[in-house]
Amino acid sequence: MSKSWYIVQTYTGYEKKIEKTLRQKLEDGSLDSAVVSDIKVPQEEVVEIKDGKKKARKNLLLPGYIMMEMDLPDIGWKAVCSAIRSIQGVTGFVSTKPNERPRPISTDEAKNILQKSGDIKGDKAVRIKQIYSVGDQVKINEGPFASFSGAVEEVYADKAKLRVMVQIFGRATPVEVDLTQVEKLVQ
Repeated sequence: MSKSWYIVQTYTGYEKKIEKTLRQKLEDGSLDSAVVSDIKVPQEEVVEIKDGKKKARKNLLLPGYIMMEMDLPDIGWKAVCSAIRSIQGVTGFVSTKPNERPRPISTDEAKNILQKSGDIKGDKAVRIKQIYSVGDQVKINEGPFASFSGAVEEVYADKAKLRVMVQIFGRATPVEVDLTQVEKLVQ
C-alpha cells in the first residue's frame, strides 16, 4: 500500500462543507487517519484590476471536486469508500462505479494541481482576469513608469508580461511591464 491522491466528486458549492465534515470524521475516529492523510480543496488566486485597484480573490481550481490523499488498504477499502460516499453532497470517486475500488490520479496530475493552488513549492500561478491584445490602450499604475499610458505592442502570456509603447520625452519607447502593473483603458 502506498499513499495516492484520489478525486472525490461533490455537489458544486459543497466543497468546503464536505472538507469540514471529512476533517470532523477524522477527528472523531469515524475515518481512520492512517488511511486518509490529507484533504484539499484546490484554489487559485485571481487578480482583477479595476479603477486602478488590485482585487485578489480565491477561485476553486476544480469546482465540484475534492482531493484526498489516501493509503487505501487491500482489505477494507469498501468500508472507507462507503463512509466517504455516505456524506451528504458526495456523489462518488471520479472514474469509478460505487462497487469498484477507486483509481488514484497520477503523481504528475496531483503535483500539477497542487502547484497551481500553491500547496506545494513551485510556480504558484496567479491568474489575471483581464485579457490584453495587441493595440489595446493601457495605463501603467505601478513601477518606474507609473502614470504613463500607451498601446500594447506584444503580449507575453507565458511570462504574464506586456510590451507597451509609451511616450517618454516625445519618443515612443517600448517598456516591458507585468500584467498586474497595468489597467486597460476604456475606448
